[in-house]
Amino acid sequence: MTTNITMFDAPPSAQPTSADVEFFDPPMCCPTGLCGPALDQTLLDVNEMILKLKQEGVRLERYQMSSHPNVFIRNVDVMRLVREKQMEALPVTLVRGKVIKVGEYPTLEEVQQALNKEQI
Repeated sequence: MTTNITMFDAPPSAQPTSADVEFFDPPMCCPTGLCGPALDQTLLDVNEMILKLKQEGVRLERYQMSSHPNVFIRNVDVMRLVREKQMEALPVTLVRGKVIKVGEYPTLEEVQQALNKEQI
């Protein structure tokens, strides 16, 4: 007898990520969302923020449900939010494993503040 496991039933991963900041993005046409004929200012701002954070030495990962489904499945908090709010929950931003923003991208200042708070 086989048991089908859906994305909502899968157990969480025992391995935490090594990223300081994780973005769980909504579905986009490409990894950054900067590939369509009309550029979205929000996505341009996010890309700029990511570049600044990387320059500061922040370890960062970005995931999309279509290309990284297992990462979504393994994160209990993200999957709970997706179950509760569906796609309206995305994007979800985590700093060192803790959700800091749901349904929209944080500002650079919000991410930096969360990073500094977690170092205390």
